Amino acid sequence: MSTRKPCLLVLEDGSIYAGRQFGHDGESCGELVFNTAMSGYQEVLTDPSYRGQIVLMTYPLIGNTGVNEEDVESDRCDLQGFIVRELSPIVSNQRATSDLSSWLEARGVVGIEGIDTRALVRKVRTEGALRAILSSVDGDPASLLAKVRAWPGTAGRDLVCEVTCAKPHDWTEGLDTPFLPRRGPVTTGKPRLAVLDFGIKRNMLRGLVAAGFGVKVFPASTPAAAILEEAPDCLFLSNGPGDPEPLGASIATIRELVQTGLPTFGICLGHQLVAHALGGRTVKMKFGHHGANQPVIDLTTERTEITSQNHSFVVDAGSLDAGMVEVTHKNLNDDTVEGLRHRELPLFTVQYHPEAAPGPRDAFYLFERFANLVAERGATAS
Repeated sequence: MSTRKPCLLVLEDGSIYAGRQFGHDGESCGELVFNTAMSGYQEVLTDPSYRGQIVLMTYPLIGNTGVNEEDVESDRCDLQGFIVRELSPIVSNQRATSDLSSWLEARGVVGIEGIDTRALVRKVRTEGALRAILSSVDGDPASLLAKVRAWPGTAGRDLVCEVTCAKPHDWTEGLDTPFLPRRGPVTTGKPRLAVLDFGIKRNMLRGLVAAGFGVKVFPASTPAAAILEEAPDCLFLSNGPGDPEPLGASIATIRELVQTGLPTFGICLGHQLVAHALGGRTVKMKFGHHGANQPVIDLTTERTEITSQNHSFVVDAGSLDAGMVEVTHKNLNDDTVEGLRHRELPLFTVQYHPEAAPGPRDAFYLFERFANLVAERGATAS
């Protein structure tokens, strides 16, 4: 018989789910999303892109591998709450340094177990992402409903300023496994890569180092002039949380930088910000793509990839100037835009996550593609 405290999940539509608390004993509001990955919950928990969201895992048993220091994607846990069907009482991985509940407790994240997660996923799929509140300290559903309805949500908020790095820094750690052999031009020396950090994952940085770049990371608020003073050979635009539209300063910075001809690669939020910089727009999806099993077709090669994704907004294809921007990838489930390429500038982006942490590595070749684009442009270290 479990001795865990009762915990309530209340949605903005008045739905109430009763379960048991784990992690932090407290209360938190967030946007409810579900993740379909069967493994990698630690990478999910430390992905800054989940800032402002309560994450529901569709896989029914979570926590059996515990938590370790090697698999984190950032040094924080930015999500607002965590929902599982069953929390494993046993940690059985030799690399584990903590159990999941203790780890979440230390980071102030409320968790709930013991609810019907399949029914909850069906509700989100039917009704869309909903505002939600988790609480193990307030047992009054009416009180919790009033709180969640007063919470403003994530649309229109600048969440990037809450997760970006505080100051510029170099990144040198690569991958433990060998990188894919390069099939195109080979650079001499390491091209200097400027990374704009909108909430970047560590495995993304590791992939860039493994591809042969000398990586320097900049806060999202860094102006274009300050980046150009560093004389970079190329530019990378990272993933990150929330709505791209309120990030006007970052959009202006990207517009200025790409017009200089810097070879540029954008992922996820970086992809969406590029679309805005090129005159396009984004729209919020009904329940987003969060998981490790999204099929994407590369329209330039006609190859299909199974991809890892985490986003609630998507580029509106009709808002782009087709004479200037080419759609290169599409999602095979819902036909949404998954990749772009500028027809004149050395610039391409994807909506999904080639670093795949967690997830398949079908798209890891994109780091290699970027390295070859930089090499073809003759960008090398001085």
